[in-house]
Amino acid sequence: MGKFILRRLGLALITLFLLSVLVFIGTQLLPGDVGRRILGPFATQEAVDVLNARLGTDRPLLVQYWDWITSALTGDLGFSISFSRPVTELLGRALLNSLKLAALAFVIVVPLSLLGGIVAALKRGKLVDRIITVGGLSATVIPEFVSGVVLIVIFAVFLGWLPGFATAPAGSGLLTQLKHLILPAIPLVLVLFGYIARITRAGVIEALDADYTRTAILKGLPRSRVIRRDVLRNALLPTIAVIASQVGYLVGGLVVVEVLFQYQGVGKLLFDAARNADFPLLAGGVLVVGAAFQVSMLLADLAYSWLNPRIRLS
Repeated sequence: MGKFILRRLGLALITLFLLSVLVFIGTQLLPGDVGRRILGPFATQEAVDVLNARLGTDRPLLVQYWDWITSALTGDLGFSISFSRPVTELLGRALLNSLKLAALAFVIVVPLSLLGGIVAALKRGKLVDRIITVGGLSATVIPEFVSGVVLIVIFAVFLGWLPGFATAPAGSGLLTQLKHLILPAIPLVLVLFGYIARITRAGVIEALDADYTRTAILKGLPRSRVIRRDVLRNALLPTIAVIASQVGYLVGGLVVVEVLFQYQGVGKLLFDAARNADFPLLAGGVLVVGAAFQVSMLLADLAYSWLNPRIRLS
């Protein structure tokens, strides 16, 4: 197990290194001059050149990358150009907000999707199976901004049951924060439900048709016990990978939802950074999201090895 974890950590570090290179090169290709953006269009070119020299943006790319990545390893991601604040401070608050929204969506969608997939598999070919499968796939293809707008119009404008924005007032309690986050979480649940439920359904059906399941039932073991101890243990392996791959999306890919509901999360922060050509903030945000994704995949690998010990030896 120790070698397994070290190997996965090594691959994660290599992935983050390649991601840092791609992110840095990508930010350098964005149009705009850093000094000009800070000083404005009416500043003289001499003042812009002096500011670029002070910020180090006129140095060779390799030198800039080395300074940036070595500082990032110590926790210093630079200074935001558009917000005039440290990037780590901005990302810390935004990441906490995104984690709140992601946790609420995760708590709702995972049990609901697993239950839907299991029920659909056990009722294969029946009306319940068709309703869950068709309904889940139909909800998956609806973009978040469409379902989000519909939810705002119905529950915030017409009925007035829930607020149409996600950010709760300062000092609000847990219940008030949940009330503001329920509406933004529903589009995420709709998008992920069909995908996770379909993978769960396929895994359960495959496990039900396996030889070990038929042998256990022929031995006289209760069907509920066989499903709980044998079928689900093997059927949920691909589902774990799917759920883990969605964690990165839930943490940093909620651009549409966070912009639509005016929520100060990582997705909206990255959107603002790209729009304002804020290179330090954009690069640091993408790197943090990549790290969160790698952590989620590592946890998925550990869950894999716990459910199937043969993976530790492969």
